Amino acid sequence: MPNRFALKNYNYLPVNMPNFEDFKLNKQLMQAIEALGYQEPSPIQEKAIPLALAGHDVMGVAQTGTGKTAAFVLPILMKLRYAQGFLPRALILAPTRELAIQIDSAIEELSKFTDLRHTVLYGGVGTKAQIEALEAGLDIITATPGRLMDLYLDEHLMFKELNTLVLDEADKMMDMGFMPQIRKLLEVIPVKRQNLLFSATMPEKVLRLSEEFLEYPMMVEVSPQSTTAETVTQVKYALPNLRTKIALLELFLQNAEEFYRVIVFTRSRQNANNVYKYLCRKTNEEEIRVIHANKDQNTRINAMEAFKAGDVRILVSTDVAARGIDASMVSHVINFDVPILYEEYVHRIGRTGRAKQSGTAITFYTEAEEYHLQKIEKLISMEIPEQPLPDGVEIHKTPFEEAQAMAREIDNQKRRENPDFKGAFHEKKASNIAPKRKPNKNQKSGTGASPKKKKKR
Repeated sequence: MPNRFALKNYNYLPVNMPNFEDFKLNKQLMQAIEALGYQEPSPIQEKAIPLALAGHDVMGVAQTGTGKTAAFVLPILMKLRYAQGFLPRALILAPTRELAIQIDSAIEELSKFTDLRHTVLYGGVGTKAQIEALEAGLDIITATPGRLMDLYLDEHLMFKELNTLVLDEADKMMDMGFMPQIRKLLEVIPVKRQNLLFSATMPEKVLRLSEEFLEYPMMVEVSPQSTTAETVTQVKYALPNLRTKIALLELFLQNAEEFYRVIVFTRSRQNANNVYKYLCRKTNEEEIRVIHANKDQNTRINAMEAFKAGDVRILVSTDVAARGIDASMVSHVINFDVPILYEEYVHRIGRTGRAKQSGTAITFYTEAEEYHLQKIEKLISMEIPEQPLPDGVEIHKTPFEEAQAMAREIDNQKRRENPDFKGAFHEKKASNIAPKRKPNKNQKSGTGASPKKKKKR
C-alpha cells in the first residue's frame, strides 16, 4: 500500500498574505483580532489558515510560540459563525490540562464578538460544572482525551454533529499513550469531518499513526522539524553535581533586573519541590511558585495565572508546563535538568522568545546528562554554545552517592550505544579480584601451602 504521507505526495500551497483581511474573515473575528492587537499573521497562520478555511485536512509543523493556536481556532470560528443546536460541532484535543485551558482562553478572546459557546474539559476536578456546561449546549469543546471519554461513556456527550477534529501537540498526544482513547473516539464520531494536526515536532511515528484518520492532508511546515526559534539565545553550563546547579541558579536569580520572569524546568517532581523549597529560603517566597502533576488543579491554575500576570517572577515546573504556558515577556527558561524526552527541549525553551520577543534558554548539565544533551543537539541540528562558569559561583564537592549514581548512568548510556560494553563497575570489580597464583612446581597438587624446608641441625 503506498504511503500517502510520503514527502512527494504532500501538497504544499504557496501563500503570501501579509494581512488578516486577506483571509476574508467575518467582521466579528476581525474586531477580536484588532482588539488583541495582532498586526499581521505569523508564518504558520499565513499558510495554514487558507487551507483550513478551504476545508482541507492540515498538518501544521512550526516552532512553539509562533501562533499555532490561532491558526486552527480562527478557521473553526469562521466555519461555525454562530451558536447552533446543543451538540458540539468542533472538538479540540490537547495532551495536558494546562494546554487545554490555554486553548480555551484563546477561543474566548477570538470569539468575544460572537455568540459561539465553548468549554474546556479536563481531569483532576469534579465533573458537575463540566456536565452542566454540556447540558446547556455547546459549539466548541477543548478537552484532554481521558476526561472526554469518561464523560462520553457516562452518556453526557454526543458527537453526531461534529464536523471538525483538532489534535494539538499531536506528537505529545501519541507519546503519552493517548492513541487507544483517540481510536475509540474515532469509532464514535462522524467519518465526514475536517481534521487538523499541529505541533512543534512531527516524528515519523506520528506520520504513520496519523494515516488512521487524516484524508490526503496538506502539509504546512514553516521551519525544519524540531528546530528552535531564532529569537531564543541558547547557552549551556557544565556542572559537577546537583548542589553546584543550585548554587548557579541562585546566583542567576539574584539578578532580578535581568532575570525578571523565569521558568525553571526540572525532570522530576522531587527535584521541582527541592528547588522550590531552597529558593523560598533564599529569596522572597511570594515571587515563587511550583507546579507538577502532584499539585491539585486549582493550585496549578492559580500559579500559572499569577505567573502570566507578572505577580510571580519564578515558576519551577516539571514538563507539565512545557506546552501549557503562553506567557509573554518570559526573560529566561532554565533547564535545571536536561530532559530525557528530547523533543521536550524544543517545547521547554519555546516558553521564551514568543511573539517575536527575544529570550534566553540556559541548560545546566552534569557529566551524566551530557549524553542526553548531545542527542538534543543532534535533534535541533545545532551545537549549543558552552559558557564558562561565572565568577562567584561556589563549586561543591560531589557526594559519594551522587558520584556513584552518575557513574552507573554513564555505564548504562555506554551500554545502550554498545551492548558489548561491560561497564566501569564490572571492570573495577574484576580488577579487585586477585589473580590465582600459579602453584609452585614443588607444591603438592591440591594443597595451598608451600612445602616446608627442613631445618638444619
